[in-house]
Amino acid sequence: MRFVESVEIAADVDRVWAVQTDVERWPDWTPSVTSARWLAPGPLALGSSARLEQPRLRPAVWRVTELDPPRAFVWESDSPGVHSRGEHRLVPLGDGRVRAELAMVQTGPLAGLVGLLAGRTIRRYLRQEADGLRRRCEGD
Repeated sequence: MRFVESVEIAADVDRVWAVQTDVERWPDWTPSVTSARWLAPGPLALGSSARLEQPRLRPAVWRVTELDPPRAFVWESDSPGVHSRGEHRLVPLGDGRVRAELAMVQTGPLAGLVGLLAGRTIRRYLRQEADGLRRRCEGD
């Protein structure tokens, strides 16, 4: 299962990258995350892990598996029967704008079932994250 959202943001890529990678502040700008904390001190880095709590979902630990500053980071999480991959990509559009592309990819024997049962929630959370990122980057 693959879910995708994107949004254009009137801010430069460095500004959007700084907001998007400050994971512990996500609860300040997106209702899709109620708590986020790194499991070890320091900024987002390859191999670092964060624990996220989201409404209606079980808490999950996400480990950064790809990092290409200031363009992209990918992190992954496992739960019984489902492997989740969260993709965060920034595409500079010129004239001080960026397109943020967010994707959730789920694989594993229960991915189809989870997609059917939670697909609406996943889509809503991706939209909330995209909209919140835009508001935070354009408003601060």
